[in-house]
Amino acid sequence: MNTSNEMSSKIGIYGLLFIGVIFSIAPFYWMLVSSTHPSGEIFSLPPKLLPGDYLAKNFHSLGESLGIAKIFWNSLFIALVYTFFSTLISAMAGYAFAKYRFKGKKLFFFMILCSLMIPSQVTLIPLFEMMVSFNWLNTYQAIILPGLASPFAIYLMRQNMQAVPDSIIEASRVDGAGEMKIFFSVILPVVRPALAAVAIFLFMSQWNSLIWPLITLNSKEMFTLPVALSSLIGMARIDYGQLMIGTTLSTIPIMIFFLLLQKHFISGILGGSVKE
Repeated sequence: MNTSNEMSSKIGIYGLLFIGVIFSIAPFYWMLVSSTHPSGEIFSLPPKLLPGDYLAKNFHSLGESLGIAKIFWNSLFIALVYTFFSTLISAMAGYAFAKYRFKGKKLFFFMILCSLMIPSQVTLIPLFEMMVSFNWLNTYQAIILPGLASPFAIYLMRQNMQAVPDSIIEASRVDGAGEMKIFFSVILPVVRPALAAVAIFLFMSQWNSLIWPLITLNSKEMFTLPVALSSLIGMARIDYGQLMIGTTLSTIPIMIFFLLLQKHFISGILGGSVKE
């Protein structure tokens, strides 16, 4: 009787999970299929559920409309540079807050946590005025530099750094290692899962960023993918075929980046819950 109940329970759980997977995958499948059809057929009834033969045409039209290769490179370059330096800065700040003692440490960390509650829209006008005064409008640095110190990333790294035993650091100092060597050779390998989780979060946030690049960039040659795709939505006519293939292209790097780092992601998110 117990075996029968356990089997029924497993079937029910797996059934619910299967339904959840279907609902999760369905929008991506529809996006992929829609990118292979002309704009006039995407919302036809009954809906097109099988791939068509319009993929090359949509891709060619998208290239003519936007210059997709340069825009894709802009997004990739900005996201990768931002992710690298922001992850490094967050790791350094998290290490300092977790393992160093200095005056005002609790106050500074409290201020960082408070900054999480400030809506990003509040900072748009001051940041824009700063970019104008620096003559940085329509440049890569205007997109990359303002958000390098991510409060959430610093918080997550600090929580994970606290789980690193102090004995490891003290042993390295006794062996004559300097602070930078300890950080790069001892600490970073230990918190690699947290670094992966932070890198995924930062890459996704920068890759999908729309409002700030939309305000800062004013030439098509400097557009990122979200800004370029938003420009396809016109007042009179929207080419959904181009929009769908552009959206498909914009999801590929995120999926690749996540798949490369997925084995570290969950352990990195949960790493701060375990302390010495």
